[in-house]
Amino acid sequence: MDYINIGGVKIEKTAALAPMASVADTAYRVMAKEFGAAYCVGEMASCKGLCYTGEKTEELLRVSDAERPMAVQLFGAEPEFMAKAVKIAERFCPDIIDINAGCPMPKIVNGGAGSALMKTPELFGEIVRAAAESTDIPVTVKIRKGWNASSVNALEIAVIAEQNGAAAVAVHGRTKEQLYSGKADWDIIRDVKRAVSIPVIGNGDVDSVESCKAMYEYTGCDLVMIGRGSYGRPWLFGQIRDFYSGIEPRPEPSIEKKMEIMRRHIMLLVDDKGERTGMREARRQAAWYIKGISGAAAFRNRFGTMNTLSDLDALIEEILQKQSR
Repeated sequence: MDYINIGGVKIEKTAALAPMASVADTAYRVMAKEFGAAYCVGEMASCKGLCYTGEKTEELLRVSDAERPMAVQLFGAEPEFMAKAVKIAERFCPDIIDINAGCPMPKIVNGGAGSALMKTPELFGEIVRAAAESTDIPVTVKIRKGWNASSVNALEIAVIAEQNGAAAVAVHGRTKEQLYSGKADWDIIRDVKRAVSIPVIGNGDVDSVESCKAMYEYTGCDLVMIGRGSYGRPWLFGQIRDFYSGIEPRPEPSIEKKMEIMRRHIMLLVDDKGERTGMREARRQAAWYIKGISGAAAFRNRFGTMNTLSDLDALIEEILQKQSR
């Protein structure tokens, strides 16, 4: 097994779980880690929210031993708030603190944060420096290819990140305007890798052992990061880890095993958030787990109305009965 080092944090060179707001919560991250994810990044937390409101935002900074090595992620557009938020994040003892400069969502970019920082390179550098100088914990950044097709500046932004103290940079090979559509540009990840000396994490269009291997080989990146490719498939991290451990990757699980894994995931959600909230949030997760099975559309609609663990168990039983016919 090969490893990379990010500011003194040793990470297996297999596949990491990408930060995904309202998706990669504690339960999702624990599932990914149980199956072999090398590293994971938490949901982004607002710097101002941490400085002004506290408790609700701080929930996004919780780190359990089961998730390590793990980064917490911060977003903001003012260096002074970033510095203060980093000090607050330190209390939760993350292995790494990540700055979000890649989120394309309007509510983030309209405030000048997320991928909007790629339009203000000087401010971006000040924010990275403010964070790095505020802590001994390694600070990393996640960026995109650029704002749009006529503003592709990931190389410039990555160099600025390195110059201002970032310990690594993760690059999503799409522009802000692309959101998650089209094909990820692996050339930009390769170019960033050649431009900086800090570790580069590649992100975009990896959903299998084969595509993970291809990204490593094509871009030369130090670590592959997977987001949407892991939806309803936490075992993907195990398949990739198997491959890089020199053993035959485990096969896709049977429908029975998938339902067992799904139930484990939803139980983690319920344990963490209570049955009412956990089951509501589980509806989307369950829909991903049943993708491609016979009658998936109808079952997806049924999952959309479930409220209790009893509802879940009844649906699992129906699914298994239908697949066995």
